[in-house]
Amino acid sequence: MTAPETPRSRPTAVTHEVTNQPPPLAGHDVADDAVLLEGVRREGAGWHVDELHRFGRYVGSEEAQRWADQANRHEPELRTHDRFGHRVDEVEFHPAYHALMDASVGAGLAGAAWADGRPGAHVARAGGFMLATALEQGHLCPVSMTYAVVPALRRSPDLAKTYEPLLTGRVYEPGLRTPTAKRGLLAGMGMTEKQGGTDVRANTTTAVEQPDGTWRLRGHKWFTSAPMNDLFLVLAQSPAGLSCFLVPRVLPDGSRNTFRIQRLKDKLGNRSNASSEPEFDDTVAWLVGDEGRGVRTIIDMVTMTRLDCVLGSAGGIRAALAQAVHHARHRSVFGALLVDQPLMRNVLADLSLESEAASTLALRLAGAADRAHRGDAGERAFLRLATAIGKYWVCKRQPVAVAEALECLGGNGYDEASGMPRLYREAPLNGIWEGSGNVNALDMLRALTREPESLEALRSEIEAAAGADARLDAAWRELRAELSRPEDAQVRARRVVERAALVLQGSLLVRHAPDAVADAFCASRLAGDQGLAFGTLPPGTDFAALLERTPV
Repeated sequence: MTAPETPRSRPTAVTHEVTNQPPPLAGHDVADDAVLLEGVRREGAGWHVDELHRFGRYVGSEEAQRWADQANRHEPELRTHDRFGHRVDEVEFHPAYHALMDASVGAGLAGAAWADGRPGAHVARAGGFMLATALEQGHLCPVSMTYAVVPALRRSPDLAKTYEPLLTGRVYEPGLRTPTAKRGLLAGMGMTEKQGGTDVRANTTTAVEQPDGTWRLRGHKWFTSAPMNDLFLVLAQSPAGLSCFLVPRVLPDGSRNTFRIQRLKDKLGNRSNASSEPEFDDTVAWLVGDEGRGVRTIIDMVTMTRLDCVLGSAGGIRAALAQAVHHARHRSVFGALLVDQPLMRNVLADLSLESEAASTLALRLAGAADRAHRGDAGERAFLRLATAIGKYWVCKRQPVAVAEALECLGGNGYDEASGMPRLYREAPLNGIWEGSGNVNALDMLRALTREPESLEALRSEIEAAAGADARLDAAWRELRAELSRPEDAQVRARRVVERAALVLQGSLLVRHAPDAVADAFCASRLAGDQGLAFGTLPPGTDFAALLERTPV
């Protein structure tokens, strides 16, 4: 008889041999990106390029990518009471989240730019912020708010003198302790309430002044992110009207301020970041700015967080594009690499064009912010209008661009392990936070009406490319006609802000991008030689030149 076949004598299974799969996109320098580096240099921060490469190597490392995954898989947990029943209102984070925070704060992405006297400091910080977005977006919420709080806090010089040196530091020190006893602070804001949302003037939180000059707040905020931050700017109704207040989690004497966290939000994305509903009950606060002028005070903070929304969306589009191009360069279909297939080349080139336009506009806004804060009135006027335009359009484009990039990976892109689902869940966020699309479209109308100098600044920016491309010139003439029509302004606001964004992007690319990029943009985005989806650029487009501009 023949002996039965043993497991060892059976032939090795070949079904588990892995072929035609791309290697992990890790162990590379994410800052090795011509579009990013050219923009940073052009806007005045060429001195920061070496540091961007250092940070880019960290962002591309396997360790950092593992932290990003862990911080989202192990979400923050709310602990309202300690074991003895004392109210503590603390949120516990996975160590990976703290590692991400430490790296980003240490790289100067929080408030450090305000303490840096070099021209281009805010551009340098913007370049790093875009790189960090490619790694993990959730931890950047407290980073962004800390950056944005400084100009608002400066409306109260005494408070700024106490807290600004700690908000502009590069030390991440988590945990609730007396603020002035820490080496670094993080800030947040509480504006919206459940009955009003965007209509912050409907807020019902009240503020009562005390004999010692402090105030006491009572109310409930609806969406306050990063509740473990040290300080918050909060809106509340005082006798003179809606006012802005500084609320520390820990008071100067070391006692806990009343900051009851009712629950954490169960969000679509941004899972690593805790967003909460805090309740104030005799909560100690300090007035920031003039009483009754709370919106004007806190809008200084909102303006800077809106800038970060544009930077974050541009970075998110670029991260998704990198994954799609990397996959296509290593995946073969029907006997050829995906990146060499004509239709896939069209898709990737179109995504690359969208990404370059978004990144170029985002960095232009960062440059304007840097120069505006150094006293340039023209840049301040440009920033006022262009931030609303960029916030509307770039944030609107992120979800569709990320979805298209995910589709380039096919079923692999739908797998959590690819990282693409996390990019997709994050994609709608920036379009919602700090004012939705309608809010920014209407903000554009307000700027045009109340601050005509902002339109003049936009005109100067766009007309810097006058005569360079007939399609751009024609689009600008059409936009001027739209801007001059007062009737049905609100109904047309989205059409106008979209067109303004495209014309502005076209002017920037005509002046600063390679000819093939500018030509493809003007043909597709301004002259309409394109379909409604990505991958519909016309025949004759220089796809190779566009693909040379991708980040990998």
